[in-house]
Amino acid sequence: MKKLATLLATVLTLGLTMTVAHAADAAAAAPSAQQGKMKTCNMDAKDKKGDERKAFMKECLSTKATPAEAATTGTPQQNKMKTCNADAKTKALKGDERKAFMKSCLSNK
Repeated sequence: MKKLATLLATVLTLGLTMTVAHAADAAAAAPSAQQGKMKTCNMDAKDKKGDERKAFMKECLSTKATPAEAATTGTPQQNKMKTCNADAKTKALKGDERKAFMKSCLSNK
């Protein structure tokens, strides 16, 4: 009985470890908008040193995204909302039909 309990605990621990590792890999694979901005600013500041670099990075990272950048770097939910809105507009849906379509569209994963 003790061997069975030990085996079960080992399997559960291994399963949890693999799940956490997989989640970390997935998070690392999809850089956020801020990470992308940091990468771009770092590349632009590669020839700057000291206080000049610090000031440049502060300015670069604090600037707002252009409308084109904002459209492509929104959160997944914002991007889904834009897509669903565009689809509803294309289908010329109004009122309850639009509401039902949006609910269905936004709940799909």
